[in-house]
Amino acid sequence: MTVRVSRTFEFDVPGEQIWAFIADPEQRAGAISVVDTFTIHDDSRATWQVQLPIPLLNSTVTVETEELIREPPTRVKFAGRSRALRVTGEHTITETDSGCQLHNEFVVDGQLPGVEGFFKRNLDTELDNLEAALRADID
Repeated sequence: MTVRVSRTFEFDVPGEQIWAFIADPEQRAGAISVVDTFTIHDDSRATWQVQLPIPLLNSTVTVETEELIREPPTRVKFAGRSRALRVTGEHTITETDSGCQLHNEFVVDGQLPGVEGFFKRNLDTELDNLEAALRADID
């Protein structure tokens, strides 16, 4: 089973301001609550230590991430791989009359039992966390 969540946020600031946050792998990782720690290797690669509180795993999983697409100042897409899951995240910024929209899409494929169920229950909350971090950054 694949878990897919899409959500669009509206902002009353220019897209470049949202781009500054969303294009930064440290900001993206820091907004996700299950990312315990992370190491940025270069502009396109990072390692996340993801805490997955699920039966039979209840441990930290190393997820190697890399950017697949970077189209400043409107789009970034990344993928992460580990023994427990594969994740892709894509963020697309569109200018509007009053500011911009940020469209977010995450897809998680669990490789171990319980991973997809965990993300099915929690991915919406993680997007809430991302939106809150963006709004705090704007203020």
